[in-house]
Amino acid sequence: MSKVSLLSNVIKAMERWSPLALADHSWDNVGLLVENPCPRPNANKVFLTIDLTEETLQEAINNPEVGVIVAYHPPIFSKLKQLTLSDIKQSIVLKTIANGLSIYSPHSALDNCVSGINDWLSKGLGGSGKADPIKLYDNPPVGQEGTGSGIIFTYDQPKPLDQVISSIKSHLKLNHVRLATSSAHKQNNLIKTVSICAGSGSSVVMPSTADLYFTGEMSHHDVLAAVAKGTSVVLCEHTNTERGYLEAVLKPKLTTLLSDEGVDGVEVIVSKVDEDPLKIV
Repeated sequence: MSKVSLLSNVIKAMERWSPLALADHSWDNVGLLVENPCPRPNANKVFLTIDLTEETLQEAINNPEVGVIVAYHPPIFSKLKQLTLSDIKQSIVLKTIANGLSIYSPHSALDNCVSGINDWLSKGLGGSGKADPIKLYDNPPVGQEGTGSGIIFTYDQPKPLDQVISSIKSHLKLNHVRLATSSAHKQNNLIKTVSICAGSGSSVVMPSTADLYFTGEMSHHDVLAAVAKGTSVVLCEHTNTERGYLEAVLKPKLTTLLSDEGVDGVEVIVSKVDEDPLKIV
């Protein structure tokens, strides 16, 4: 298989799963970010990572069969006026090109699509219920009806806060999370509704009314504002709300989509060194 063919098929498969029309183009930078003019010959692996750092890039470079990097967070975000080795982000782009690799980033399109990251997070709340978008899209692509930004999950049977937190920690494989408990939940009021947004979710969850906000990170003052209106907040750190989706959902789905396109012999792999930079010690 030629490299161009691999890249072309990855783009097509990703567009089927998480159409770029679902991304928030007012701030996001999604899609094909680096199309390598000299791709690696006979590459047949797609490399998934949340962040394209020096460490994850080196992991991809060290595997000669990797041809395409799907980096959830766009490594090219703001406008570049130059490409030099003195800037770490620019250096990563240069090294990617020098080593015959291409980069595709789905970011907010993958958050908001059917069975996207926010939907996956809602499935870790430990109970049956209904998941609806916080903000419904007016004209979503065909097959993406009912999608939007964020998720508001309503339990069929309300649950105690500690049980919800335990379910979240289990789903994300975390030993610790940060929790701000409102006065209502200090009095053991049950959780009926949870507003969810992967990553940095203040702008998405704060306008909604819910018993619990579930996201990666929020500012101190946004947490105070939420608690003041009776909403508890659970923060799991930014990429901890995103990373598990790659192995659990995107890897098998992208493998299936590529196979459906008649692309044989391609393997989708997930970075082993990608991790959240923040640790609780």
